Amino acid sequence: MDTGRIVAELKRERDRLSKAIAALDGHSPQSAARTSAVPSRATHSKKKGDRLTPAGRKRLSDLMKKRWAAKKKKGSKA
Repeated sequence: MDTGRIVAELKRERDRLSKAIAALDGHSPQSAARTSAVPSRATHSKKKGDRLTPAGRKRLSDLMKKRWAAKKKKGSKA
């Protein structure tokens, strides 16, 4: 194996571990960047269940009813 590649990989791992330790200690320079004046997108996202509008939910319901009716009709013929 190439020793230069191994050394580079070890340095990346060291940097990653240093950042993790600093974050756990509370001395992370990234923590200042996280407390920006602009709120993150995650704080304004909707709940998981609220992605469909009522009209979209109705349309999906109609499509599923149509699908199950076709499946039921196909199953009765077989």
